[in-house]
Amino acid sequence: MMRNMAGMMKKVQEMQARMEALQQEMAETEFTASVGGGAVTVTVTGKGEMRGVKIDPAAIADDSDSDDMSILEDMIILAANKAKGEADAAMAARMKDITGGLPLPPGMSLPF
Repeated sequence: MMRNMAGMMKKVQEMQARMEALQQEMAETEFTASVGGGAVTVTVTGKGEMRGVKIDPAAIADDSDSDDMSILEDMIILAANKAKGEADAAMAARMKDITGGLPLPPGMSLPF
């Protein structure tokens, strides 16, 4: 029984080390998403930190009105949310690899 417990503890420690490495990797990995046919491009890290926003100059007309600016603002939000969604999906897939697909108790998420 004690040997099983020691083996289990070792596996938990290994999983924790892998999760910490994944967190570091995701903090350094960038995810980019574009919307509006490339009019707006946003880059975020795997942790959701926004790293960049690019706006195609053609998306801003010389005679822009408030409706054009509102659409541009919405596209920035959409691109940021899309990039964050890609980062979240990548993190979830990697966490599934680490946990071996083990279901977590309700209300519990990794990393802690």
